[in-house]
Amino acid sequence: MSAEIDGHDSSSDQHPLLRLQEILTSISKAFECGNISQSDNSVAELVKFLDSVSDPIESDSKNASEILAEIHEFLCTPSLDQAIIDSLSFELPKAVTKFAGLSSSCSEIANSIIDKLVATCSPRDMLSILCERRHFEQAKVAVPVILKVLKTVSLEEDDENRECQHLFDQAIGIADAIRQEGRMNEKLRALLGLYVLQIMVLVSVSMDHKSPRCIPLVSQLSGFLPYCHLSYLGLISGNDVDTMTSLVVGDNEDDFMSCLSNVEQGASLSVIWGSMSDQVVQAAGEDLTALKGELQSNQTKKWQAIAMLKHIFPSRKLSWEFKKHAIDFLLHITDGNNYQKSDSDHSDFASNMPSVFAALQGVIMVIMYAQSSTLRKNAFDALKRVIAEVPYSEKFDVLKALMTNCDSSSMIAVLLDIVRQEVLKERNKRKSIGNEEVQQGENEACPNTFFWPAVVLELVDLVLKPSTGGPPPLPEYGDAVLSALNLYRFVLLMELKEENNSEVLSKSNLKKAYNEWLLPLRTLLTGIAAENKDDYDRLAVDTECTLNPIVLVLYRCIELVEDKLKQFA
Repeated sequence: MSAEIDGHDSSSDQHPLLRLQEILTSISKAFECGNISQSDNSVAELVKFLDSVSDPIESDSKNASEILAEIHEFLCTPSLDQAIIDSLSFELPKAVTKFAGLSSSCSEIANSIIDKLVATCSPRDMLSILCERRHFEQAKVAVPVILKVLKTVSLEEDDENRECQHLFDQAIGIADAIRQEGRMNEKLRALLGLYVLQIMVLVSVSMDHKSPRCIPLVSQLSGFLPYCHLSYLGLISGNDVDTMTSLVVGDNEDDFMSCLSNVEQGASLSVIWGSMSDQVVQAAGEDLTALKGELQSNQTKKWQAIAMLKHIFPSRKLSWEFKKHAIDFLLHITDGNNYQKSDSDHSDFASNMPSVFAALQGVIMVIMYAQSSTLRKNAFDALKRVIAEVPYSEKFDVLKALMTNCDSSSMIAVLLDIVRQEVLKERNKRKSIGNEEVQQGENEACPNTFFWPAVVLELVDLVLKPSTGGPPPLPEYGDAVLSALNLYRFVLLMELKEENNSEVLSKSNLKKAYNEWLLPLRTLLTGIAAENKDDYDRLAVDTECTLNPIVLVLYRCIELVEDKLKQFA
């Protein structure tokens, strides 16, 4: 506790502080003596005192800050009896939040007092204590604490989750109370929306989606969305979250926003829950068919929706059921090209590119780790559809980034096969429309960005000449190497057949491929074959089976390149 104030100093700004010290001292003495009646009276006197000095009209914010600081220091006293803290925890949260509206300093100290109580008292007790705090400034102080309590309890690994369900019921009761107070308060309504989205995440992570209590809870939460003016379209595009955040969160409020760090995930989950349950979508007052149709026809909203799904696919805390429905949702909104291309397509994608890239990485994780073969197949189809919609000017960068950020040989092989399909698609387009018309058409603003054919060389180079130096490691990198060789051979044959004077067939690129890719790889394969020549154990046999297809394609590439180089002699 701070130094004792001089009792002879009668200045008015010290009297409240002196009175507070006397009350706190009486509380300590009452507990030391075991006088329960006196301790209850002293705590009641403290509450009465705080009520008298928290009036926003009569109170001086400086005095108020000093009073709150004194209480915080009292609670932090190392020798303070836990019984005192437990007793105060039932009264202080309601009392100190009344100071929150006096100044930012008061709000900060009040929050610190509540944090101290949460840290030292039972979270379950604290949640019920906080239920009555509803006005915006009070709610803004209370919401972080409530969410911390919910997170602490809901993420406990306990097979018996009835208490967790009870806490969620209490949290929804708090939301109801905020709704009653926020009818004419836009900020309070926005705060309620963020609060509901954060709880949506906690329910999704901590409860089995098949639990008989889960759907009713999510339905209750979804019922708040219309009241908060939140729509599925606004949530899945992220626009509603941005709007609410701008209303609620001021400058330099990173600490406050930390308790709402998952609201974007909550926005995405709100929509995915709707696709999982008719009861949920009805509670939200939404039409999923109309939503999917809107996203199919509006490319800007579609990119925003894909970007928001990054909060679901890579999450290790969410069950595979959510990822399955998120993949299905992605397949629906990329079903066909129902949108009209416009000049804004490129800028729309560019502004969402980092988040779309993160979503694609998440889809790749589903392809790699999902146990369900159906889910893996659907995720692969979704990956191809999204990449197909990426503007040509960005497609190479996206695929290159996906490859360089992937450590799975098999997945890199899959990505290279997507490149091959893009090359073939463009070749057919050129043949049907005519090369000149294509060059003057959709790609006029960004020439030389087609997959035809130079960019293929750079992607093949990533695999056959890794940045670590030397040829790629085999057999562990076998899938990627085989796919890269097949892609190179595919492009070589296509260019030779059409007798194109392209970069792929230039003397410099042929010599580069021959000297930097093919010959080092042949040397490596020859060495491995020599080492395993007299080995007949399982590992040697498996290695030979892995490398044989690579050898066949490699020698075919070498023949094609050598034949073409002879023409330059």
